[in-house]
Amino acid sequence: MTERRKLRLGAFMRPVSIHTAWWRYPGAHPDANFNFRDIARFAQTLERGRFDAFFMADHLALLNMPMNALKRSATTTSFDPLTLLPALAVLTERLGLIATASTTFNDPYHIARKFASLDHISNGRAGWNLVTTSNPEAARNFGLESHVEHGERYAMAREFYDVVTGLWDSWADDAFIRDVENGIYFDPERMHLLDHKGEHYSVRGPLNIARPVQGWPVIVQAGASEAGRQIAAETAEMVFAAGGPMADAQAFYADVKARARAVGRDPDHIKILPGALVVVGDTMVEAQRKRDLLDSLVHPDSGIGSLSIALGVDASRFDLDGPLPEIPETNQSKSGRQRVIDRARRDNLTVRQLAQIAGGYGGLAFTGTPGSIADRMQEWLETEACDGFNVMFPYVPGGLDDFVNFVVPELQRRGLFRKEYEGRTLRENLGLPRPPNRFFPDPVTKP
Repeated sequence: MTERRKLRLGAFMRPVSIHTAWWRYPGAHPDANFNFRDIARFAQTLERGRFDAFFMADHLALLNMPMNALKRSATTTSFDPLTLLPALAVLTERLGLIATASTTFNDPYHIARKFASLDHISNGRAGWNLVTTSNPEAARNFGLESHVEHGERYAMAREFYDVVTGLWDSWADDAFIRDVENGIYFDPERMHLLDHKGEHYSVRGPLNIARPVQGWPVIVQAGASEAGRQIAAETAEMVFAAGGPMADAQAFYADVKARARAVGRDPDHIKILPGALVVVGDTMVEAQRKRDLLDSLVHPDSGIGSLSIALGVDASRFDLDGPLPEIPETNQSKSGRQRVIDRARRDNLTVRQLAQIAGGYGGLAFTGTPGSIADRMQEWLETEACDGFNVMFPYVPGGLDDFVNFVVPELQRRGLFRKEYEGRTLRENLGLPRPPNRFFPDPVTKP
């Protein structure tokens, strides 16, 4: 008998909620996005709930929306992911720790070294969310007056990935022999000099840190454009997919898995997890009341700011009570922009209505009782719309506690989610293989 598929659950924790009004909700901790004590508690709660991973998004620019919206945003101050996650590694034992790091505004050597360090510090729980950065304001923080073109960013990212993974393979797993008697710390024959010279990068190597515990930290990708889907199929082991209608999710799932198969990869080695905002109540009425209250706290300025980010243009110039005008192509995220435009056209929404949705999160949401939420998650899993979810909490700590205390036990009762972790590393818990070292495929057999 085929073993029943189980859900994979990540937690989208930076910002601590995707909803712009989370920090205004009664009982929420308004400073939770920048409060280490709170964040540590959240990570430990997720581990108690047997979540696969704590997922940190990141951004490299602040001035990406009108000031009237920015002054209302709780994301204006937050920790650097690769500073925070090593601290959380000390306070947890099994929870995966995934950080976003841009290929556009970093060097491959830095990224390889930082994530290898995190993997060692956490004993094999690191993941790298590979992004190309769509915000043009970020370019100005790195000495550029204009952003790198969309297609070029993805071409850079593909080479960046090759360099980083090559650096992770600098050392054989048994390279560091530490022969005290003869005074030999490592075997030079088990070290590889990468000497990469490509179109975008020139990196000699080797990396000055031992091969990561997992071989490579888990590779995560979040783009849904044509270029994003292809790089995911070639490189990703987890895809943070956009939520939306289930039919669209099924089509995306089938497409990425087929692309992976076409390049010679096992489709089961890519876990596709759409983001889902989950609001839990004892009854359907209570859950909807919570969601309605949360949405009512979205200030119109925040909605316009979120819409501006999604479209890549200043939406405050539009007629708020008119339809969404034609939106020109921009150099920002292609798939996110198109989702907003498609929804506006499909549902005949005004700009004001679209802004309210953008500020309150208009993507996939499950609002209901633990049982009804489990029903929908089970349906998505069993119809191959996903392999699990990156759960977004409506506010913290209450929304997170509700999910762990009530939804997780229901999923476990149905046999859809683990009761104990399968292993110690993120790869083991996700059911992913440890990649072989491309330069040292076989360990040395000791006499």
